[in-house]
Amino acid sequence: MEFAACQVSIAPIRAHASDKSEMVSQLLFGETVEVQDAKDTWRFVVCSWDGYTGWVDVKQLVRLTPSEFEAYREHQTLNLSLVEGLMAADHFIPITMGAALPQYDGLRCHLSEHSFQFSGPVVSPSAQSLGNEWIVKVARRYLHAPYMWGGRSPFGIDCSGFTQMVYKIAGLKLMRDASQQVTQGRPIDFMEQCQAGDLAFFDNGRGVVNHVGIILPDCHIIHASGKVRVDKLDHFGIFNYDQDRYTHQLRIVKRLLPDNPEMSTEAEDQSQMVDELSGQSVLFG
Repeated sequence: MEFAACQVSIAPIRAHASDKSEMVSQLLFGETVEVQDAKDTWRFVVCSWDGYTGWVDVKQLVRLTPSEFEAYREHQTLNLSLVEGLMAADHFIPITMGAALPQYDGLRCHLSEHSFQFSGPVVSPSAQSLGNEWIVKVARRYLHAPYMWGGRSPFGIDCSGFTQMVYKIAGLKLMRDASQQVTQGRPIDFMEQCQAGDLAFFDNGRGVVNHVGIILPDCHIIHASGKVRVDKLDHFGIFNYDQDRYTHQLRIVKRLLPDNPEMSTEAEDQSQMVDELSGQSVLFG
């Protein structure tokens, strides 16, 4: 078994071993994979975070030893800035929110034989310390990011990539696709019982789940549809203000967090940091 990590800002994961193939997902800098197969300059990988599979160009990966792989996977520090820079001795790498910072020591991170200086905001998430308020604040940081099939970054993101990344920054594992995410968590029977941070799933009218978003306070939802946006939510589904109609039919609401969790001191400090970052230049909108 071989192990690797993404060594570029964003690496496409493709359905087949070709640059022309559909992009089914993305790797962000520092995220790790297991390599299961090779075809020319392509590697068939299994993503450590969600088990998603696909083909990645080998030039966008750096090989890891088994001990490096375990260390990177077990100790997660993530970039919290929309876009931040990693400075090496001879080059610069821009990274996006949610990118991993392997072996980060407060000043530098280390990826295989490379060392990078990093001075941006970070989070070391844990499901026990980060709650609903944190999820909502992080979700709002993606507002106006354009929709892109297979995307997982503020420069292009799909509906399930959006929910996955927000939850990842909160220390909670979501699978990659909406049809997979709907199998996680526990169901909430009535809209009146929903709390901010819950996941709302929608189907195509034939019972196939094809959309997901994050519930906000006051009967609203934030989701990626054209762009990351906020719309009205009720028991019928999503009411799109721009189109003045219902665009998505509600299937079920799921909860992964405890009921009405209290924020820890650590979470409050990190939540305040997100508030301060809200003054950061807006990329879109």
